Amino acid sequence: MNNKKRNFDKEAALWDENPARVKLAHDVAHAVTKQITLKPDMDVMDFGCGTGLLTLELQPYVRSITGVDNSQGMLDIFNTKVNKLKLGNIKSLLIDLDKGRKLTGNYQIVLSGMTLHHIKEIEPLFEQFYNIISPGGYLCLVDLDLDNGKFHRDNTGVFHFGFSRTALRKIFTDTGFENVKDITAAEVTKPTIDGEMKTFTVFLMTGQKKMNKSDAE
Repeated sequence: MNNKKRNFDKEAALWDENPARVKLAHDVAHAVTKQITLKPDMDVMDFGCGTGLLTLELQPYVRSITGVDNSQGMLDIFNTKVNKLKLGNIKSLLIDLDKGRKLTGNYQIVLSGMTLHHIKEIEPLFEQFYNIISPGGYLCLVDLDLDNGKFHRDNTGVFHFGFSRTALRKIFTDTGFENVKDITAAEVTKPTIDGEMKTFTVFLMTGQKKMNKSDAE
């Protein structure tokens, strides 16, 4: 496993030219809308938003989406799209947690697609997610099932070769989330570095923050 940092700034310009990546964002958005009822009064954070492929899919259903990423190059593409489409309910934030920054705000949904495997220590991130989700709100995580390190042609900056859903569900519940569920959100078929075609499964796992007693009554 190569633990050097991956240069997403360099990759940003060509990021959307991968049709499989665009299709994955569409499939994930569809899975999210099946699992959670999106409402026009919801504020959403898309953590690890990249160029905004998933953000733009979900934008019509909610009040606002804040795209968060640690790559200025990715956010430059993100912002160009938002400005071109004149979308007033999307904004971006450059936040690098490795530099000690913390997530702030209050959101009904925190969403993260294919970002978790690039985070070395995920339990502290779950705590941050929990703190910014309003009572009754949802955490929606999308990532790879265990892949033996074959999904990426270059594992630079990859700290987890996919995830065990059982182990991840435990982190959800240990953090305090309830009603934890998972579904297979998408499949990606691609050649591995040794040339074989392989199908990888991508899951969506959701958990709900407990309602305050006064809210539940």
